[in-house]
Amino acid sequence: MSAEVQAKIFEHLFTTKGVGKGTGLGLAIARQIIIEKHQGQITVNSVPGEGTVFEITIPVK
Repeated sequence: MSAEVQAKIFEHLFTTKGVGKGTGLGLAIARQIIIEKHQGQITVNSVPGEGTVFEITIPVK
């Protein structure tokens, strides 16, 4: 995915899908739960044409 998409990927209502095909809430909600409820982190690393990796870290309590 491009750097522009990576910069917006966790924003509410952001989607790369066509009109009526996505809500743009999935990653925003996932990020909110990981950070606010679990004091964790989520990061994205993408190389266009090669792939994307999401890394989720949640501390053990």
